[in-house]
Amino acid sequence: MPKVCMGKIHFPGDKQDAVGVKYRFYVESPAGWRGEFTPQNHRHFSDGDGYIIELEDGRKGDCYIRKMVNRVIATVPPVYSYYFRGSGRLSGPTE
Repeated sequence: MPKVCMGKIHFPGDKQDAVGVKYRFYVESPAGWRGEFTPQNHRHFSDGDGYIIELEDGRKGDCYIRKMVNRVIATVPPVYSYYFRGSGRLSGPTE
């Protein structure tokens, strides 16, 4: 199983602070990449909307997310896990 890393999800076009996330990166190829994440704090994400993910190594990419309905952390309010998927290359410091 891929290791858990720390990253951030940014809301494009919004002045909100980025949300810290724990993520697992499953696939990276020239055609696309994907994984799953759990936010550090409760924050609402809309299924199918575009966000920017920043990985632990500083690379960033546009991604779309979808809530994992079977993965909830029992807190008040509940914290959900999400799938993320992007296409193309990730850009950033390790290029």
